[in-house]
Amino acid sequence: MSVLVTGGAGYIGSHATIDLVSAGEEVIVLDDLSTGFDWAVQVPDNLYVGDIADEALLGRIIRERGVEAVIHFAGSIVVPESVSNPLKYYLNNTAKSRSLIESCVKGGVKHFIFSSTAAVYGMTGTGAVNEDVPLNPISPYGTSKLMTEWMLRDTAAAHDITYVALRYFNVAGGDPKGRVGQSTANATHLIKVACQTALGQRPYIEVFGEDYPTADGTCVRDYIHVSDLAAAHTAALVYLREGGRSMVANCGYGHGFSVREVLRSVERAAGHGIEIRKAPRRAGDPASIVSDPARIKATLGWTPAYDDLDTIVAHALAWETKLRERNR
Repeated sequence: MSVLVTGGAGYIGSHATIDLVSAGEEVIVLDDLSTGFDWAVQVPDNLYVGDIADEALLGRIIRERGVEAVIHFAGSIVVPESVSNPLKYYLNNTAKSRSLIESCVKGGVKHFIFSSTAAVYGMTGTGAVNEDVPLNPISPYGTSKLMTEWMLRDTAAAHDITYVALRYFNVAGGDPKGRVGQSTANATHLIKVACQTALGQRPYIEVFGEDYPTADGTCVRDYIHVSDLAAAHTAALVYLREGGRSMVANCGYGHGFSVREVLRSVERAAGHGIEIRKAPRRAGDPASIVSDPARIKATLGWTPAYDDLDTIVAHALAWETKLRERNR
């Protein structure tokens, strides 16, 4: 039996594929390569280039490759873009996920692991957020992901399929061995943009709002190393195979850092300062969002290996340096 990874040519999907292969899994990747890269696919002979809404293609892959589980990363992820172009997000993240889920049901797939987001919570205040707080997304991105969670919940109640929806906090860093990393040219991730600025690829970095109700006035986020996040998906797969019930779980470390703290970490890693400019707040940005990871640790036995901001930043900067040379 095999595991189908949608979006496996992308940032998180490529790291998850590394972790799955190292665990001895037979991995199949489906990606349309709109934002991912074929060179990032860790199982190039098992890459299918196509759309997750192509039900004929999905049916053939599931049938011919004996797909037992799907890990679903494919989708759009930029919060401000979702505010300006919501229909793109309801298509890519919701409507196409519905088609994928239907293909799984028709093909007899047993387990589904979904790449959800902390954006389903919305404005949360400054305390750590557990999975049982009211859900109130403030961006179409968050809403599009929450709608997919609901589809999974209802589908699992009606069909023989179990799922885990992992609500990511802020994913950052790169593979410690330098095999893959965040490679999208126009990615908006703070740590990536800051590293590019440190390497001279951007003239400056903007801080969007300095009047939030936080210690230094900038937004606070819970940053999780991408390799720890990848390991959480492998743990979720083992959990479901062993008879675990469908669930949602936060993926974060339980503590946050402000934008200013992150920028100082990048400056430490680079060994020099970077130009920082003030900018207005962005729509859809809560002041602070930090996870309560108790459920994932207790249920999946997940133990982070890279819970250190400077380590996350060092790995991100190393990848940006390597990517710069590759692009040359």
